[in-house]
Amino acid sequence: MRREVMEYDYDWNMWTLMENASKSRDGTLKEYEILLDQVPHFSATLEAVIRHGEPGILLLKMIAKYLKEVVTAHERGKKVAFTTYCYAPPILYAMDVVPLSVEPMTVFGTFILERGTTEYLDYSCEVGFTETSCSAQRGALGAYLAGLGVRPDFIVCDSAGICDTNANSFAFASAYLDIPFFQLDYPPTLTDDRASLYQREDFRNMISFIEKQTGNKIDEDRLKQILLEIRRQDELISELTELQTIIPNPVPVVYILFMYGGNFLMGGTREYTEMLEYMVDKAKNNAKRGIAGTASGKEKARGLFCYIDHYTTDLRFWEWLDKNDISHLGSILSLFWQDGAAYSVGKEDQTYKIDPTNLNTMLESLAELGSRRPMVKSIRGPYDAPGMWLDDTLGAAKLLKADFVIYIGTIGCRNTWGMVKLLANDLERQGIPTLILYADAFDDRVQSWEAVVDKMNEFLHLRKIIE
Repeated sequence: MRREVMEYDYDWNMWTLMENASKSRDGTLKEYEILLDQVPHFSATLEAVIRHGEPGILLLKMIAKYLKEVVTAHERGKKVAFTTYCYAPPILYAMDVVPLSVEPMTVFGTFILERGTTEYLDYSCEVGFTETSCSAQRGALGAYLAGLGVRPDFIVCDSAGICDTNANSFAFASAYLDIPFFQLDYPPTLTDDRASLYQREDFRNMISFIEKQTGNKIDEDRLKQILLEIRRQDELISELTELQTIIPNPVPVVYILFMYGGNFLMGGTREYTEMLEYMVDKAKNNAKRGIAGTASGKEKARGLFCYIDHYTTDLRFWEWLDKNDISHLGSILSLFWQDGAAYSVGKEDQTYKIDPTNLNTMLESLAELGSRRPMVKSIRGPYDAPGMWLDDTLGAAKLLKADFVIYIGTIGCRNTWGMVKLLANDLERQGIPTLILYADAFDDRVQSWEAVVDKMNEFLHLRKIIE
């Protein structure tokens, strides 16, 4: 790693950038426009978020608060838990632990830094981790392995379905940093009594582990408040999904990123609820006006992304969709399987329900929520089994009236690479044009963003989805 890259802690760098970005619209519009000229390498990222008004501003303030919590945790006497995006953070908030989610931390770097996270990705390999691991973890992980950030006190995570690279990343971090490690595990089934019992007992064992590491007990009143906030957030997310079924789709393209990004970082907080409320209001207003959520108000095509999105610099993926009047119908990351979700009709046993009655019901609610997290639910067994990847993708595609499906992953996604061609063939048999992109969502060196755009344009025009 170059010496200049090691001059600043990675998380401190991200925090200071986001802190300043979150204040960029506190002044006048003229002041903001002058500011954009002063930050040429950050202006495109900033404008891609800020131009969406209050939801974009609230997202930046929420991220700035999250990063400040991480950077200042030890100064405030709090423990930091290394964790993953598919681990639900509410239990950590209820135990006064600061979650440090690796994949979102990687995304901050790929969005903001002109160089991306390549040097951190490579550093992970230099110290012994495999280069075929998931770049979603390896980006930020490299910074923490190099000591360029707050030292986590322990690790709690869950395996994203059967994702061995997710599990191995945290196992490697535990060994290299010499910190305690607890991993929730999930059986290949979801709704049977044996699986439910296993998940609840495993979740309670994790709580015992956190209590041992921190000396903290669950604040029952705080946990109830968090769960009530989650219930409200679930209602708002369900509203956004139902609005997406309208043609044209009134939900702005980048709102999908705002929705799942906020959930991964600050699910259960008031800040996240407030952002969702603004998003729903904006989408409802678009629906009343009969316009799409794109900048032009028009919709030429509706796309579903069956795995993850592309996180190249400056949010160019969402900007490309918006520029081409393509509605983003979501990805596996935006399917939370909350009670009442439109895509859960006829599959109610696959959802989680929030019950804040007492401590036992609250813990059972969180155990259910965790077992339905993105990827954890859909990629835990055979791709074509009931309630798994194909079933969930087909259900979402039909509900949301998708014109096409695109697969984007990373070089480390062996669990999906092993079955994505079968998935694509099955989707095509159902009349849904499907494209597999051989890119890495977090590392443009595998396939450049320009090459990705060429592939998507070629697919959309050859299949006559866009004339």
